Amino acid sequence: MERVIIIGSGPAGLTAAIYAARANLRPLVLAGGLYGGQLMLTTDVENYPGFPEGVLGPELMIKFREQAERFGARIENVDVTSVDFMTRPMVVRTDDTASETETVIVATGASARWLEIPGEERLRGRGVSSCATCDGAFFRDKHITVVGGGDSALEEALFLTRFGSRVTIVHRRERLRASKIMADRAVSHPKIDFIWNAIVEEVYGETHVTGLRLRDVPSGARRELQTDALFVAIGHTPNTKIFAEQLDLDERGYIVSPDGSTTNVEGVFVAGDVNDHRYRQAVTAAGAGCRAAMDAEKYLEALEFKVDSLAHL
Repeated sequence: MERVIIIGSGPAGLTAAIYAARANLRPLVLAGGLYGGQLMLTTDVENYPGFPEGVLGPELMIKFREQAERFGARIENVDVTSVDFMTRPMVVRTDDTASETETVIVATGASARWLEIPGEERLRGRGVSSCATCDGAFFRDKHITVVGGGDSALEEALFLTRFGSRVTIVHRRERLRASKIMADRAVSHPKIDFIWNAIVEEVYGETHVTGLRLRDVPSGARRELQTDALFVAIGHTPNTKIFAEQLDLDERGYIVSPDGSTTNVEGVFVAGDVNDHRYRQAVTAAGAGCRAAMDAEKYLEALEFKVDSLAHL
């Protein structure tokens, strides 16, 4: 019987592990085959407190992991295949094991949607990014391209105007899907221009992004666009598939929480990007992991008190 099982190993999951381990709960972290979350795909992280010179994303996550293990967290690089939150104790399954637990912290994060085109994966972290807040500062006085037409794409583009000399938004339709206020801001911004009815088909570059191949949707004609960076802003997908039948999800698939920690199932807590579609930062995810672990600890204390009280009746 586990006291706490943490599903996920990004900043939220590993911070939860640190706090749960320090509370002597010996958490079991089911980290996934590739632990570390989205920061494992990020090169330089310059906005995480405590690293004035910046830190590599994978290096930061190794430090998170080492700290959690130092306090007694047990971390296994396995994927959770199913859960049963309706029974007591709850059950969390992998391909090889079924673990019973009193509490669960879900910190499975969200995955950026990518274009799935040639060059994109190879140049990720070398000019291809899905996070303007994380990587925008690396492209000062450069030409930056953003793909997307919703509010998130325009927010990214407007943020990137602080750094780039020019920001081009490529959208596959002839009008934006974004709200009017965001569209007006982007259209009127002197640094932003648009390429309408176009799809990005390939990313060019050897060691870094140098350009894109675009295809015009109506005509099929192809052209090249020189650019120094490609920010893909076509949304994120929360990693909630295995929880869909048991936890309340919103219309976008994110786990619903009234307070950013508890869920509709008693004893199941949530932290990080699997619940937060607004901020999506390592530091906010870490804070959410701290809160979830502390709430799980309080829940277990209340459970023990209840059992002790019944035993004395």
